[in-house]
Order: sequence, then C-alpha cells, then structure tokens
Amino acid sequence: MIFDKLKKFDIVFDSPEVDSPPVFSSGDVVSGRVVLELATESRVDSVKLHAEGFAKVHWTESRSAGSSTAYTQNYSDEVEYLNRREVLLQADNGEVTVLPAGRHEFPFSFQLPEETLVTSFEGKHGSIRYWVKVKLHRPWATVKKIKKEFTVIEPIDINTPTLLAPQAGTKDKMARAWYRNFGQVSVTAKIDRKGYTPGEVIPVFAEFDNSTNRSIVPKAYITQTQTFIARGTMKQKRSVVATLSGDFVGARCRETWHGRAIKIPPVGPSILQCRIIKVEYLLKVCVDVPGTSKLCLELPLVIGTIPLHPFGSRTSSVSSQYSVNLEWLRMAIPEQPEPPPDYSSVVTEEEAEQQNAVVPQPADDLSGILERPLMAFVQEFRFRPPPVYSEIDPNPQPINMRPRCMTC
Repeated sequence: MIFDKLKKFDIVFDSPEVDSPPVFSSGDVVSGRVVLELATESRVDSVKLHAEGFAKVHWTESRSAGSSTAYTQNYSDEVEYLNRREVLLQADNGEVTVLPAGRHEFPFSFQLPEETLVTSFEGKHGSIRYWVKVKLHRPWATVKKIKKEFTVIEPIDINTPTLLAPQAGTKDKMARAWYRNFGQVSVTAKIDRKGYTPGEVIPVFAEFDNSTNRSIVPKAYITQTQTFIARGTMKQKRSVVATLSGDFVGARCRETWHGRAIKIPPVGPSILQCRIIKVEYLLKVCVDVPGTSKLCLELPLVIGTIPLHPFGSRTSSVSSQYSVNLEWLRMAIPEQPEPPPDYSSVVTEEEAEQQNAVVPQPADDLSGILERPLMAFVQEFRFRPPPVYSEIDPNPQPINMRPRCMTC
C-alpha cells in the first residue's frame, strides 16, 4: 500500500536549545525543516506549508423563552494574526516529482509580522495559537497532513514609568449585622510598583484599623482574570493564584504589615493588546470580619516578561532578554503551605451577586479592549469586568506606623 512508503513525516523547528520549544515574538524569523522519510521510491505532487495564527473565543449560554421552551445562544469571534503560505516542493511544469527512498528535508523560513502580535494563550472559552501546517500531495493517495504549534511571547518590559509607579489605596467599611453596627474597619495598602515578573516577591505594606468589637483576619491574594469578548458580550473566568495570611487583629486594635511577602507563581504574562481576549492580575488586600461581609482593597498588577534592571541598564535584544527571563517557563509550581482558595471566597457579597450575570460590553469600548497561558500547568480562571481603579491615590503618602492597639 502507498501509505507503507511513508515512514516519517514531521516538522522540526530550529531551536537554540536542544529539547526546548522555540519561542518567538513579532518580527522574528521562524525557521525549520519538514522531514520526509520514504521506505521506497515515491511520486510526490507537492509539499506545501501554511503558517497561521488566530485568537478565537467561543461559548454558549442557555436562554429561556417562556415557561416550557429554551434555546442556546452561541457567542464566538476571532482575530487573525498570521497567514503565510509557502510551496516547499512542486515541479514547475506541474509534473510529479519522483523521490528516492530515504530521508528528505525541505527547509522553510518566514518572518512574523512586524506589528505587535499577542502572546500564546489557552483558556476555557478561548485561545491564541500559532502553528505551522504541512500538506503532502501524492498521486492517487489521500492528502497527508501534519500540524505543529509554536509559542509567541510578546515582551512586556516592566522598566517603564507606568509599571514602576507605586500603587496604593485606602478602603473602609462599617461592619453591620441585623441592622446593628459593630464599628468601622479600614484597610490601607501600598506596593512598590505595578509591574512584576513571575517568581518575584511583592512586599505588601498595609495597615488594618479594627474599630469593631470583634477580631478580624487580614489576608492578601493575587488573582488572575481572563476576559473573553464576542458580539458585545463578555465571559469571564477568575482564580486565586497566590495567598498570604496575616495574624488576627483584636477588637479596637491596629495591625501593620511592614513589607509582608507574597510570591508570584509561574503564571503567564498579562495580555493587554488583544481585542477579544485579555488577561489581568490584581493584588487584593482583604479583611474577614466575622458576621459580616468581606472588605477588599484592589491594587492592579501587570505581569511582564522583562524583569527589573537594578541599575537601569537595558539590553538591546529581545532574545537576550528572554534568555534571562524565560526560566520561569520551566519553573515548577512552588511549594505552598496550602492551595489557593476558590475565587468565590475572596470576593465581597456585592461582587458575588454580579458574577452570575453576563456583562454586556458597550460597542464603543470594543476597539480598545485589551492572551493560552504559556505552560499547561497554569490554571484557568473565572472572569469579571475590569475593576475600577479610582480608589488608587496617584500621590500616595507613606503609611504612618502607629501602635498595634488603640487602647494601648
């Protein structure tokens, strides 16, 4: 049979490191070879290559249409980032090519678009994928196809004024239960900057004022929010990726965090440039008040790919930046004393009530809407609309260090 003639059909990318998947960014040249190994002499019409890259989203929702009928609403959209075709083997006169038995290699090379691409991503309701597909056409035989994906990482340099700016905020809440006031709880928090890279530790400076007659428990979380947009509607998935627990703060007392550390696990970078998929991160500093709802202060984070330069030096090559920072691609999940909680346990009651609703996206905002996590171990997350950052003080002042207990 003709299929027995084909012993091997594979795509091999050129990679600087053996057994490591290649990583590219916009403007890079993707190169490799198509390997064809034949058991006997074979006739081949052509070998054609097609490189593609798409962001795609899709989900369905059930709708009620009366007391006994229902229908399913489909939401989908896609954005094309790469579409390149090459002919690797084809006779000029349209005749078949006779290849002898043995190994044959057909090299290929193409440049990714210079305009900004979007980092590879895989989520529950959408993905951003790049791949090379090769078709082998032979007379009187079905077309043989092979497909292999490659990774794109668009660099996010945290050494920019916006991402180096400190983030701070204050929030308070009156603790109530059954129309009875127990007093006020307030949270003030600050972090050194907005941009971090995986593996870094974020020092959290915070102050918790407990004016109630109950003990409170301060905690901090890093959350990831994935947002999928289609037909003016958003679908979101969120999860907690790191946690930090503090000590109990007694009634009428105050607690201060002098740079308590929370480590960023090996998650994918923020995705800010895709019209239909975005990935955002938050640092949530929260207070559990027994008998009443949670108080949470949110500080935005951007997870980048190019780490902080201690002396302000900048290397000129994106690939050299990757050689320093791509170790996080191979990092194992760090040991944790306990797994991160469900996202539902770190939101306030008001936020929880909004999560079940599908949030429409205004049409005039779609053009500006800000990516599969880079490794399979990155968790999938529940989503919600982008948070309002109006509580962030653009000119934060240092947190005053006061006694732990107001009765002291």
